[in-house]
Amino acid sequence: MTLEATLLIAAAIFSVGLYGAISQQVVVMVMMGLELMINAVILAAAGVWWFLAPQPTGQVLIMVIIAAMTLEMAMGFAVATLLHREHGVDMTDMATDLTQ
Repeated sequence: MTLEATLLIAAAIFSVGLYGAISQQVVVMVMMGLELMINAVILAAAGVWWFLAPQPTGQVLIMVIIAAMTLEMAMGFAVATLLHREHGVDMTDMATDLTQ
């Protein structure tokens, strides 16, 4: 696979994630769109890193970034679940106040 193909796939994934984050109103769907966008950026960074310097040090850094992203998304889903349980809110326009 070439660098151009890798970047094209990353751009396609980013576009789908951007559409999902902008067009949806359900909190979980917006977070899924954001996760797709972050994954596309990681894929593009990993592809550029691989084609510029194919060494395992870059792959280790990408794995650390993916682990941090996974933890961040888990915390976001926990907040969304708490909002739904406490207030019955699952839409972004109704989830503006987290302190009640």
